[in-house]
Amino acid sequence: MLASLHEHFVTETAMQGKRAGGTGQPIWARIERTLARDIEKRRFNPGERLHSEHMLAERFGVNRHTVRQAIGSLAAKGLLRVEHGVGTFVADFALEYTLGRRTRFNANVSAAGESGRHRLVESRTERASRLVAKRLRSAPGSRVIYALSVGEVNGRPISLAEHWFPAMRFRDIIERFRQLGSLSAAFAELGIPDYERERSVISAVLPDEAARQQLSVPATRPVLVVESVNVDPYGVPIEYGRTQFCADRVQLVVEPGR
Repeated sequence: MLASLHEHFVTETAMQGKRAGGTGQPIWARIERTLARDIEKRRFNPGERLHSEHMLAERFGVNRHTVRQAIGSLAAKGLLRVEHGVGTFVADFALEYTLGRRTRFNANVSAAGESGRHRLVESRTERASRLVAKRLRSAPGSRVIYALSVGEVNGRPISLAEHWFPAMRFRDIIERFRQLGSLSAAFAELGIPDYERERSVISAVLPDEAARQQLSVPATRPVLVVESVNVDPYGVPIEYGRTQFCADRVQLVVEPGR
């Protein structure tokens, strides 16, 4: 997606150069081209805050109005995101994340040509709430293992997931999860090489405190929430989960048959 946006930018800039006689290109357009190249070369990473207008004006030896024109043009082309009162950020390019019968974090990330991993934040054994017990089809108050993990793509967080597992069946899952960075791999080591998604419920809410801290999202920007239940080949629930996705970093695609 980044490459296609850059190609679109280069085409438009070339057209502007022809209209301006090639060498008569406005200063702001030359600044725009330089900043676009910086983004393409990952001198500024997706989601990273751009230097202030004052710093950019000093860098290019121009006034802030000229810099503002370049930023405005890049924002219109989708390369930058301007948050008034906060700053200007390199646009996040959404990862296509498929929800289907076999939803796998690492498989979704690999399909996008990126590398991903789950980072365990905390874990504990607790008593199942009425909701957790209902989803796991167990008795309220039964012992479950709780885990909180951050899904990262190339080291950048895109999701915060809460997991609940039946404690009697998966007492070693946290250690496997921590070592492998993959829930699927952890299940495989515990004798479940394959499992399916029984249900996924999608909603949009404001991020909770944990999501704001772990995902670095503002309190006013909604996140996409996926509530899910995974079952073993016999239809027995093995995990209930609730995942908050950064809405500007992930595009959820529902494919029931996949």
